[in-house]
Amino acid sequence: MVHLGKVFLVGAGPGDPDLLTLKAVKAIARADVILIDDLVNPAVLQHAAASARIVQVGKRGGCQSTPQEFIERLMIAEAQAGRCVVRLKGGDPFIFGRGGEERAHLLAAGIEVDVINGISSGLAAPASIGIPLTHRDWSQGAIFVTGHGKTAESNPDWAALAKLNLTLVIYMGVARCGEISAALLAGGKPATTPAAVIQSATGASQAQLITTLGQLPAALAASNIGSPSIIVIGDVVRCATVAGRAEQSDALPTANMVFQ
Repeated sequence: MVHLGKVFLVGAGPGDPDLLTLKAVKAIARADVILIDDLVNPAVLQHAAASARIVQVGKRGGCQSTPQEFIERLMIAEAQAGRCVVRLKGGDPFIFGRGGEERAHLLAAGIEVDVINGISSGLAAPASIGIPLTHRDWSQGAIFVTGHGKTAESNPDWAALAKLNLTLVIYMGVARCGEISAALLAGGKPATTPAAVIQSATGASQAQLITTLGQLPAALAASNIGSPSIIVIGDVVRCATVAGRAEQSDALPTANMVFQ
């Protein structure tokens, strides 16, 4: 009789392999099979056993992706064969990582699941350029929101979010930046609200844009910044310090700036 294996849903963090947690390192080291996403820095695989089987299961918006159903079936099959499986995801598995869906499918199949949190890009990206998501002077809270809902009906209520004096941290929002900005402006968010876009946070190719909500779509279109990126909207962006230059001021520069 084969004893069931176990699945670890592991967050690999935003890109810098040094941000991997010790608990994640231990899980990777004991894995028989590792299913790794495109956004995970492959350097984290240095912690894997030489005998571990590595399976690429990339999922990127606008690109050919591994079907979610295949990933779930593969995890179940490997665990049912008695293997230790690590599902390695960029950021945190429970923040826009489909970790909740995967956990539910695994539990329904009778598979034991452990979730190991990672540092989400929504935390790491702003911090990488000195932006605090909360600040006693400017923001008493932050909202993590997706710019790409599963259906049109599940997209955020931007008009409602525009009325809140909270930092907006938007995942997967680059492709719909124009729509998002227009909806926030229509909801009453001032066009002068500071905004930042941070691409590939903490990685070697990180790039960032500092601008305002009103100028954001044009500034982003004129830049070389794309996905994966985090968009931050709120007065806390005034704290940004990029390439040795601090943007902390009462008025952001009128010119849009891209730093790499």
